[in-house]
Formats: sequence, C-alpha cells, structure tokens
Amino acid sequence: MSQTQPRRRGPGYAVPMDFIGAQPTLDLTYSDVFLVPRRSAVGSRLAVDLAPTDGTPATVPLVSANMNSVTGPRLAAVLARRGGLGVLPQDMSETGLIDAIAWVKAQPVGFDTPIVLGPEQTAADALRQVPAAEGQVVVVVEGGSAYAGALPGGSEPGQTFPAERVLGVLAATRLAELPGDAKLGDLATGRVPVLELGELGSAASEPRAMFDAVDAALTGSGDTGAEAVIIAEQGRVRGTLSRRSALRASIYRPAVDGGGRLAVAVAVGINGDPAARAKALAAAGADVLVVDTAHGHQDGMIRALREISALGLGLPIVAGNIVTADGVVDLVGAGATILKVGVGPGAMCTTRMMTAVGRPQFSAVLETAQAARELGAHVWADGGVRYPRDVALALAAGAGSVMIGSWFAGTAESPGELLADASGRQYKESWGMASTKAVQGRFSKLDAFERARKELFAEGISSSKIYLDPQRPSVEDLVDMITSGVRSSFTYAGAASLADFHVNARVGLQSAAGYEEGKALPVSW
Repeated sequence: MSQTQPRRRGPGYAVPMDFIGAQPTLDLTYSDVFLVPRRSAVGSRLAVDLAPTDGTPATVPLVSANMNSVTGPRLAAVLARRGGLGVLPQDMSETGLIDAIAWVKAQPVGFDTPIVLGPEQTAADALRQVPAAEGQVVVVVEGGSAYAGALPGGSEPGQTFPAERVLGVLAATRLAELPGDAKLGDLATGRVPVLELGELGSAASEPRAMFDAVDAALTGSGDTGAEAVIIAEQGRVRGTLSRRSALRASIYRPAVDGGGRLAVAVAVGINGDPAARAKALAAAGADVLVVDTAHGHQDGMIRALREISALGLGLPIVAGNIVTADGVVDLVGAGATILKVGVGPGAMCTTRMMTAVGRPQFSAVLETAQAARELGAHVWADGGVRYPRDVALALAAGAGSVMIGSWFAGTAESPGELLADASGRQYKESWGMASTKAVQGRFSKLDAFERARKELFAEGISSSKIYLDPQRPSVEDLVDMITSGVRSSFTYAGAASLADFHVNARVGLQSAAGYEEGKALPVSW
C-alpha cells in the first residue's frame, strides 16, 4: 500500500490511519503501538491546527473527565481558556451545576481569574489554593472575604472589585519560603502593577503587544519578584496576567460559546428525568451535554438519549461509555452525536480486575471511530492516557478528542484544597466514580438501607494521593506539554489538521522491549 495515498471505503470515505504489515488480530492498547514518520510538508508545530471537528467549541482535542475529583468550575474555566473542554460531573445538584455554569461563563476569556484572599489570611491559606510554583499568584484585597465567593477561583459570577482595593499580588514561590502563619496583609507592600485596558488600546487584542505591556509593567514595578499584573477596566479588576499567560494567549484559541464566553460541558445521568435536567442545564448555558453511565450500551441509555434528542436543544450530545461498533450504531440511532469510548482503562478504575469487562483502549477507539465516521458521528477516547504519545495515538485511531482524568486530578485547578505530606510535597485527593466514596456522595439522600445496598457493590479506588508535578503543577502546564507532543506527532505524519492526521497516521506494532526502548533513561550511563 502506498505511503502517500489513504485507503478508501466507498465514495469520499477515508479509513483512519494505516497499519504497517498485516492487520493485527489481537486487541491493542497504546503501549502496543507506535507512529511511523512519513514525508511531511508541515514546516512548524505552530502551523498545525488541533481543532476537533466534532461540533463542540473546543479548539484543542482535550476534554477533562466528568469526575468529582477532576473537573470543577475552576478547572473548566482554565481549560476552556486554552481551548479544551471541561465536563462538570453529574453528581452535582442541578442548582449547583447551574451556578457552576454561570461562574464559568462570567470568567475572563483573555486573562486569568484572580485567586482573591484577604489581608488577615495567611501564607498557609494561600498555599491551599495555589501551588508553590513560578507564575502562581494570589491577589490580596482589602475586605477580600467579600470578594471570594463560594465557587473557587475568586469572585462570584459577574462580581468585580475596585483596583484601588488591591493591596498586593503575591507570588506563591515567595509564600512558600515564609512561615505558614505570616499574614498576607503584612506581605502585600509596594506598588501594585496595574494595566488599564482603556489605556492599552489595540495592544489589548494583540498577543505580542500584550506580552510586551505585561513585561514592561512587571519590570517597572520595582519588585523583582513580581510575577503577574492586575488587568483593570474602568478602575475595576478584570483579572491577572503573567508573562506566561500572555504568551499562551498568542498560541491558544479559547473555547467559547456564540456570545464569546468560555465554553463548558455538563454530564447528565440516565436515571430520574434526564430530559428535564438536560433542558434546564441547556437553558443555563451548557454548551455540550454528556449523557453518562458506566455501561453505555444499555436500554436505559437509549431511552434517555431519545428523550433528550427529542427536545431539539441544538447541542452536541455525548453518550457512553462503550467499546464496540454495535454500541455506536445503537447510541447514534438514539440521538448521540459523539460517543465516549473506554471501559476500564482509567487509573482510578478497577472494572477490569473486578468484572473482566472492558477492552484494550487503542482497539476500542479504532473500531468505534470507524463505525462512528460511517454514521457521521465522532468519538471521545476516555481514559488510559499516561503520556502525550497516548493522546496522539488515540487521535491517530480516529478520536475527535481525548478525555483525561487522573492526569488532570493532580493539578492546582482540580476541585479541593491543596494538601501537603510530611515532606511538604503538595497533592490532591482523587477517587473513582464507582468507588465507595463516590457512591456515598451520589446516594447520600437515600435511606440507610438503600444506601448500604449501593455501597455493597461499589468498585474503584476511594482515595488516592495524586502528587502535583513541581514542574507542571497547573492544568495549563499539562496542556502545554500534551499539545507540544501532539503537534510534533502531526508534523511527523505530514498532517496540518486533525482530519489530515486521521488519514495520514501510520501505526506499527511493537514488543514490550520496543516500548521500553522508547523511554528516556532515568539515570546516567
């Protein structure tokens, strides 16, 4: 078979990727395969367009899992600002989800949401919100408790505060070197660097000019440790911006809705009245609906999809989880436009060991993506990614986007406070969505007998420490790393877009030794 001509099945249908040698007869996971370089005319990683074509507002093919320990409003907003899509979990109450959607929609698109604290709070309080890493800051505000809302990350939806109330912008790296009981008000001294949008003019919409303005403001502040400026509009704080954030704004296109607000997805279960819940969440501003249950290929899912699809909400409808072409056919027939693929590959999931049910993820994505493409639908590869290479391989197999769980759970933006072990290493707690902890939260309103019955059959890990990577403590840092690797994969394949990559990718099989050969040596010779 030619290396330059894609295989085709029927008029205009391009089969995703190509295997070197014979088509494998065994199911494969990501470590079983590798990508082969081919002739390329793509001259730069930055010339690659990673935008999915699945009907969602995403501009990079990364989705955060709808897990309680992974996606909250803060992570959803930050991920959307860099082009990805966060899925708020179904375990939140309907009111809680509506409030979370409103909070995400109210956050700035071009700037970072400030982490607001009061002068009476301490360095230890701050380090429960932000990691001790470069570029991480807290904004100390007079009367800060009045501006720090119930939702994480700063103010309530639509609420801003006067720039003159800002006492200081403190770098987390500095706070980590101080006693935990040091008061933020005592530390917030010196001139606060403020950029007023009205004075910036056209520079506010030009990434290079904005970077230069931030750099000049920080350099001229007289504070050699300053890491972010306040962005104000007509004297009221809109957000913060660091040099790195300004640089990212020149690389990523945010995922936004038709009104230019940050996009967000929400999960809906199949029990109760899923159609009524979906209608309420769509009215609240949800951009994508994810109809979710562990075993997606079941009558309850098909019934829920038909009811939601009949509403004509005009939103992408994601359904899963499945691992077969038959599941694709049935769920698309019931109204799904995107299929969530994966049973058992997640780091917090024990389904395969408990039930023997599941399928190696690469083959599951490959089969379902081909079936979906024939029906005009798409797939999200859900789980099993450990390295950027795995994301690239999921896309090569035909996925429109890749859903990430535990990898994102260990970031500053995931739900919950930052904790520290005895050595001072920061971590977040994570747990599986079928675990006892998740079941207890999901069914807390049941009577004791029914709740005990549910807990009896729980599976998955109830508590796990996910340590932050000191070099990449933010979800943005991980997005940088992942998209850098994926962009390079595209250039090796001669693909300038995701559609090109689906066709151009060439895959080979490898032994376990071949996989190990590809890893960098952790120690010297």
